[in-house]
Amino acid sequence: MNARAPLDTADWSRRSLAAVWHPCTQMARAAQQPPLSIARGQGPWLYDHAGRRYFDTISSWWVNLFGHADEGLAEAIATQARTLPHVMLAGCTHEPAVRLAERLGARTGGALGHVSFGSDGASAVEIALKQSFHSWRNLGQEAKRHFVCLRHGYHGETIGALAVTDVAVFRDAYDPLLMRSHTVESPDSRLGNEAQAIEALRELLAQRHGEIAALIVEPLVQGAAGMVMHSPAYLRAVRALCREFGVHLIADEIAVGCGRTGRFFAWEHTEPTGAADWPDFLLLSKGITGGTLPLSLVLTTEAVFQAFWSDDTARGFLHSHSYTGNALACAAANAVLDRFDAGQLDANAAQAQWLADAFAPLAQDGRVAHLRQRGTILAFDVPAAMPGFAERFHLAGRARELLIRPIGRSVYLMPPYVIDLASAQWLAASVKDTLDDVV
Repeated sequence: MNARAPLDTADWSRRSLAAVWHPCTQMARAAQQPPLSIARGQGPWLYDHAGRRYFDTISSWWVNLFGHADEGLAEAIATQARTLPHVMLAGCTHEPAVRLAERLGARTGGALGHVSFGSDGASAVEIALKQSFHSWRNLGQEAKRHFVCLRHGYHGETIGALAVTDVAVFRDAYDPLLMRSHTVESPDSRLGNEAQAIEALRELLAQRHGEIAALIVEPLVQGAAGMVMHSPAYLRAVRALCREFGVHLIADEIAVGCGRTGRFFAWEHTEPTGAADWPDFLLLSKGITGGTLPLSLVLTTEAVFQAFWSDDTARGFLHSHSYTGNALACAAANAVLDRFDAGQLDANAAQAQWLADAFAPLAQDGRVAHLRQRGTILAFDVPAAMPGFAERFHLAGRARELLIRPIGRSVYLMPPYVIDLASAQWLAASVKDTLDDVV
């Protein structure tokens, strides 16, 4: 058979199951429910090889900001590719990386003015953990080598990131390989437990701050936990506690950054007025390139940067990978920032309101609990859902032109920033119909 001949969806799915080890997938189960074979994307829609379409309600794992095959992002990448696709960032630099770092630092008012480049979210977490520990070590505080994470928090699946992740299905098999971390109660708007969560953190830091390097949090929304939400007041309290006890604070905005919560940085909801109000590290990935190329960034403070400043190479931060600061990815990220400079957050606010209005009737549905929203992230729970609910909802959604993947009993949407009133209403109706099919 001619390898270039067009194949239908079933052919590509079959070949994929034979050759591709799919992420976040039990391959034995995938053999029974083959993956969708996607041929192309346009705006919020994905099209399979048979011509069927699916609305990408979750932005392809939260990365796609402006819809698929966005012409502006494609042109930015193509222009950069014709000039300089890549050069190593050790001993060299280039305009896209410099401009990106400067622009991101400026968005923090200069509080986080030093930027390290990684390849994906987990690698950004690894960088932040290593920088925190190493900076304390350089300052003579070698005992500060432990980390604190929140219950049900998710920060990636490399070994270091898993050590500060509390999602059993990802972590438990590798637990013998992991460094020990401290897990404290997470705030959950459904439980009204922010005061208890803050007190639990205070007790731990009071007892163990001499050996704790950093606390890592997902600001405002714990994504993999099922879009568990908390208030900016909790974050302000956490910032104060970390200052009081001399512990770094890492804000993992890999999922919630780039406008998802209604501000460019989720941390901006705390209304920081000076450098002391920002975290010590802020991590970005996913949406920073608009769903085009892998890139992650770690923003940090002058104090952390100065802890490595030395003629001694061993005191430097030597972490790298071959594609560190890739020029194509940086060009895409700069094009994303151009959109925000041009007023993207105003458009996001309107889209968030359309989603809120369209889904509001679900709050009166007896099968639904805890309808909640932060920016363009919307979720609800189905308490009576039976085992296998997430897969059944996903498959039923496909039949209604939805690409949607519940987390346990929590159904969520995190769509690209291309929603209008009509599409918001269509999404609400389609999700309701899917719920009717499954429950």
